[in-house]
Amino acid sequence: MKISNYTNEQIILITITILTGFGLVIMYSASSIIAMNKFNNYLFFFIQQIKWIIIGAILMLAISRINYQYLNKIVYLLIFLSWVFLILGYFFKGSNPAARWLVIGGRSWMTTSDFARISMIIFTAFFIEKNKNKLDNWKYLCFNFTPIISIGLLLILFQPDTSTAIVIGFIIMIMLFIAKANWKYLFGVLAFSFFGIFIKIITTPHALIRIINWNDNQKIQSLNALGTGGILGSGLGDSIIKNGFLPEVHTDFILPIIGEELGFLGIFLLFTLFWFLFNRILLITKEAPDIFSIFLIIGISTSIMSYFIINSAYVIGFAPTTGLPMPFISYGGSHTIFTLISLGIILNIARRSKLGRNTYYR
Repeated sequence: MKISNYTNEQIILITITILTGFGLVIMYSASSIIAMNKFNNYLFFFIQQIKWIIIGAILMLAISRINYQYLNKIVYLLIFLSWVFLILGYFFKGSNPAARWLVIGGRSWMTTSDFARISMIIFTAFFIEKNKNKLDNWKYLCFNFTPIISIGLLLILFQPDTSTAIVIGFIIMIMLFIAKANWKYLFGVLAFSFFGIFIKIITTPHALIRIINWNDNQKIQSLNALGTGGILGSGLGDSIIKNGFLPEVHTDFILPIIGEELGFLGIFLLFTLFWFLFNRILLITKEAPDIFSIFLIIGISTSIMSYFIINSAYVIGFAPTTGLPMPFISYGGSHTIFTLISLGIILNIARRSKLGRNTYYR
């Protein structure tokens, strides 16, 4: 059946399903040996990931049925809750030295920045629509937008999670740039941010080490795996590098496993699927009912592609290791769930776009 016979909503949902299924297979292949050595169960990580996918899929489908305009009414509640979760992470972090995870009862419940990221995207889209005639006023932006966003970003920055704070800041700047916010404000924020991040990195030992040791043994092993795969790969499940030669192969460094087992064709398929999803999501903006929905699409799609591109970049040595997971592919609970939740918003906008602009008043 031709692709034109499907709605954009259906095409996006099918692509999400394919990416999730592809990621689940690869994640199992990458994690099975680690799971056996650590838990005496090849399926441990696989079963956990299925649970998170089911939770995320249920929430995605539920949110796709709720009018996205409802987010306008609870945007400040979402921002406040994101601050609460981030602050709780400082006090309930278990044995973790960092406050990135909310650990209660010895169990990690979520990566707090995942909720904060989607909340800040929603708030930025809300702010752009509500203040579309004031975006050229840098003073208004400084006093009405910057403080709210800065609280969340600073709480993430000092977890410490410098890379996530940078990525969320980048997403927000892209949204403001497309919205044609005052250029003096954008330039000032960028200059101040670069200076602040520079100071943070040089005063944070582990961050500085990552910059200095840009291409460490992880990168070398990663590139070896990618090179070993050739065009067709060694075959699904036949990776050698995952046998203790490369840590975090089921999370941060899962791309080399794809390259080794499925070769260049596997990598090409993955990149094609992500690019196709990105393009189909952006197509919704042509019929989006309002400014709020347009910038929700821009923010969410930029978020997904930023994580994908940055993960790919540091795996092949084009960027320092950041620890950012690859959407749909890497093992992880809250990131998987919140990625699917954000796509539920996209699906809802796609459905509302078919109904016409008057859905804005429903």
